[in-house]
Amino acid sequence: MPTLLTNGTIIDPDTRQMSIGSILVDNGVVTARFDGLLPADATVRTAPDTTVVDATHKLISPGFIDPHVHLREPGEEHKETIATGTRAAAAGGYTVVACMPNTRPASDSVAVVQHIRTAARRAGFAEVLPIAAATIGRAGKELSPMRELVDAGAIGFSDDGVPVSDPAVMRNVFEYVKMLAVPYFGHCEEMTLSNGWGMHEGAVSNRLGLPGYPSAAEEVGIARDIALAELTNSRLHVCHVSTAGGVALIRAAKARGVNVTGEASPHHMTLSDRWVLGWLDEHADARNEPGMSLNPTTRPPYDTSTRVSPPLRSEADCVAVLQGLLDGTLDFVATDHAPHSRVDKEVEYRLAMAGITGIETALASMLMLVNQGRISLMDLIVRMTDAPAAFLGRGTTALRVGARADITVIDPQLVWTVEASKLFSLGKNTPLLGQKMRGKAVLTMYKGNITHQEA
Repeated sequence: MPTLLTNGTIIDPDTRQMSIGSILVDNGVVTARFDGLLPADATVRTAPDTTVVDATHKLISPGFIDPHVHLREPGEEHKETIATGTRAAAAGGYTVVACMPNTRPASDSVAVVQHIRTAARRAGFAEVLPIAAATIGRAGKELSPMRELVDAGAIGFSDDGVPVSDPAVMRNVFEYVKMLAVPYFGHCEEMTLSNGWGMHEGAVSNRLGLPGYPSAAEEVGIARDIALAELTNSRLHVCHVSTAGGVALIRAAKARGVNVTGEASPHHMTLSDRWVLGWLDEHADARNEPGMSLNPTTRPPYDTSTRVSPPLRSEADCVAVLQGLLDGTLDFVATDHAPHSRVDKEVEYRLAMAGITGIETALASMLMLVNQGRISLMDLIVRMTDAPAAFLGRGTTALRVGARADITVIDPQLVWTVEASKLFSLGKNTPLLGQKMRGKAVLTMYKGNITHQEA
């Protein structure tokens, strides 16, 4: 059925231009684009059954792309399924996601990769690109059948959740990803330094009596993988960069020509380790002005929804990660959406499974930074659309005639409250529960089909 989006502000990330206009979608593609305001009584050449969506005062953007999510299927469907995870993605404005291989069994076989792709097609909410395990069982010992996995549809490799600890094995992984022309997604961590961690090592961990995960544990891992990527002339993508030192290492590597990219997660730019203090943080801003600030004192101390890997870092690290995104050291925004069950989270803080669900709150979190004047709206949209598309080798996401109709309509002024009952993800493990946010995807189209629409 044709759909006409009328009188919205169309965002073109490739030209970095915004203009008022309307877009007609039919048969899964953009079939026409009208510049300027479209009068209510204007005659537009559309079919009688065309659905008209009034996008006045809203933004019409290419669909968001997230190269780092966890969908948990197969094996942990009590946490998330491909259907629920992609439904949540649609609610967040996402039309393409790449899923990590730390499933049960790991995505180290052609059968698992094919299952993921088939289940995603059946669900129909978003395109799912499987990232396969680099080693069998993600055990870091024996390489997976990498050629066969790429032929089956894997777009890269990772042992995400754990690093490949043996440098010799890691060197072989890099040799193979170079031959196959795909990236390695690095979870960079020296686990002998982070063993038994509860949260970021610093003043807050000392106050709360929790064992620390030092920034050096991440930075040693990044430095090693950069060295091996440089040695093999291979392609490294550093996941969820969270420290100022990690940003500096990637910036220096790029300057000398290493084929390295990096990503920034919303929670590592908007939430610091002070969130673990919750209402014990006497220095927290007591306001929760929608779209301008977040209030950690709405959460109890030791709230396990704040436990994520790598952990929430210092406020200085949050600033450095955002700066890395702004200057191109970090290439795009990725949510690291990591759903867990209540059983995994309602335990002693340091024993709780690490992970935050973020795909439904990512846009509002990042729009808060826009409203604070810390990143421009255009820069944000580029880093959620064209930049990840380029990383995945997909070219521009521009809404041109003939382009696949992956579209997100955003209401930047819509105020809403994060409520567990209204999240589509099975995982409710976000520290943003109860927070008032400003800005939301009110309509998402994938291949021309409406996959999400606010009532």
